[in-house]
Amino acid sequence: MPVPTTNAAPPRELLRDRALHALRAAIVDGTLEPGERLVDAELCAWLGVSRTPVREALTQLERTGLVQIRPGSRTLVAPLDVRAAVEAQAVAASMHELAAREAVPLSGESHRELMAAANAQFAHALGSGDVDAAIAADDAFHHVFVDLAANRRLAGILDDVTPLLRRMERVRFASLSGRSSVAQHSSIIELTQAGDADGAAALVRANWLTLKP
Repeated sequence: MPVPTTNAAPPRELLRDRALHALRAAIVDGTLEPGERLVDAELCAWLGVSRTPVREALTQLERTGLVQIRPGSRTLVAPLDVRAAVEAQAVAASMHELAAREAVPLSGESHRELMAAANAQFAHALGSGDVDAAIAADDAFHHVFVDLAANRRLAGILDDVTPLLRRMERVRFASLSGRSSVAQHSSIIELTQAGDADGAAALVRANWLTLKP
């Protein structure tokens, strides 16, 4: 076929997703602070996209509790909401429990090695007080089960609720550094190696419920 002479424009859905991921990350890591006003023109210039994908991303972020949209007025980064974080925690714990129960029978040595490596990184990050690295390593540990379970609805729910927890966790750093998750992670790996899906699932749930929003 002839080579196109111009590049096709990226699908709008991809632009929306790019805007969504960038905005969500900036809210979770505190670059965009609670109560900060979000101006469409500024966001478009920053993200390099038009207003439509920006508004679609903001609407999605409002649905998940990270943004407040006041029609005809302004859009704000949502304030920290402890009750919302507690609700998100309960959902996240249940979803990760389900992922573990489905994933353990499918797991192999390579998966346990990934979990062990992520846990080692998590322990190192906690020891050095690096909250960004600790959260990334914790996510990597739990996503081994989520990816293995390959349940798209489960993953979609976690994609919605996890940012609320991580945002609160960054602000309350002591709740992260004081967790006993390293030992719990090690026990989860041991139960996985033993093929104990119910035991691993129960401990994964308990692990997520140790967060203190």
